[in-house]
Amino acid sequence: IGSREANRAAETAELLRARLGSTTKLESADNPTAVGQCEVVVLTVPFAGQAALLKQLKPHWRPGQILIDTTVPLAAAVGGTPSRMLGVWQGSAAQQARELVPASVAVAAAFHNVSAELLAQSGAIDCDILVCSDDDLAKRVATELAEKLPGARAVNGGKLENARIVESITALLIGLNVRYKAHSVGIRFTGLPL
Repeated sequence: IGSREANRAAETAELLRARLGSTTKLESADNPTAVGQCEVVVLTVPFAGQAALLKQLKPHWRPGQILIDTTVPLAAAVGGTPSRMLGVWQGSAAQQARELVPASVAVAAAFHNVSAELLAQSGAIDCDILVCSDDDLAKRVATELAEKLPGARAVNGGKLENARIVESITALLIGLNVRYKAHSVGIRFTGLPL
């Protein structure tokens, strides 16, 4: 678990240990230390902080690491509504991440459309998780991670450029949550072979 401050990361790790059980192996550190120690990094920050954090972390990446980016450029990041998207010059937050990490780090986009409410609940998650990447290994690792969630199914979303479409689905899902007074609207794709 990484955070800007090591003590905040430690607090989060303790909360997770309490929820998952004391035998759960979790370590915590500040963000640069955490990135330096991991083979796979899952970036879960608001869009407003993504670029600054990735610029700060640039010297700490190692060749062969995988970055799974979950960032969604919602207008809420700049004081707008969470059901509107911001334009990103690169096309998507994931493509922006691709530009901000060394070329030796593979980037995948995933977990955009599964709500925090779904992830916090116990039991099965009734949601498909789209995975986009230009790197086969990064796509496979993100897929394997998604499929560890009970009830979730990873769906190959194609190249990283498709992340712009996947990210925009989040704004739609937030709007549906608001309109239907729900908290965990997700997506399922039908007709796909098992």
